Amino acid sequence: MLSVKKVLNNNVLVVEHPDYEEVVLIGNGLGFGKKPGDTVAGEQAEKFFVLREEKDQEQYKQLLDYVDENFIGLMNDIIEIVEDRFSIRLHEHIHITLTDHLFYAIKRVKQGLDIKNPFLSETELAYPKEFLVASELIEYLNKQLNLEIPPGEIGFVALHIHSALTRRSLQEVNRHTQLIAELVQVIEQSLSIKMDREDINYLGLVRHLHLAIERINKEQFMENQEPLKNVLQAEYPVCYNLSWKLMKIMQHTLKKTIPEAEAVYLTLHLQRLSKQ
Repeated sequence: MLSVKKVLNNNVLVVEHPDYEEVVLIGNGLGFGKKPGDTVAGEQAEKFFVLREEKDQEQYKQLLDYVDENFIGLMNDIIEIVEDRFSIRLHEHIHITLTDHLFYAIKRVKQGLDIKNPFLSETELAYPKEFLVASELIEYLNKQLNLEIPPGEIGFVALHIHSALTRRSLQEVNRHTQLIAELVQVIEQSLSIKMDREDINYLGLVRHLHLAIERINKEQFMENQEPLKNVLQAEYPVCYNLSWKLMKIMQHTLKKTIPEAEAVYLTLHLQRLSKQ
């Protein structure tokens, strides 16, 4: 038997748990007539998850004011799918952020409003595993709700999944995706080209940019490539100078030092693209 700490609604309780401190229990009629201090059998719950922070509990309570219980149940099924695919317990905040996001996304779809995602390709390249699972979730939602959610939504869901997996804020994950898109735009303008989003050179560039951002954030610097740097600077001055322009943008956005060796690898990618 578990002690009730807070009643969120007739179907959702916050209880004290011997292993997880405080957990959220979900079950039909589970909270009816309950008050703090009462006991409840844990096996009566259909679902449970941990919300350790008081702030998260309050946000989830606010969520329950406008999201119906059937949708809450559906979201718990979806989060279980993600945890199963990655064999990991997700950061509990996803119960708030993803539920809120998809609730309003589905509302817009039902109103006939389109969902635009200018960073869809970049998101798929940066987070392929998350993107694949997000595709599965959108397909699952379409079947359950008899809807046709636009493909752009897959990218947004993938970012939520990545945020929960890495315990990085959604704002930070979004900022990195937008940074890659900005760098691609600068490259296209500087080289007067329009890159084919399916081309192997474009895919290689975006993957490199994504990995570079990860390395820079973790301060995992590559070995200096001084001899090759001098050759590339002399042979491909346009691409070499552009690589430094991109590095300055990255430095300004990430607020981190960019190793000089990065200019070598960027120049090689840019030279391949410029041949187009």
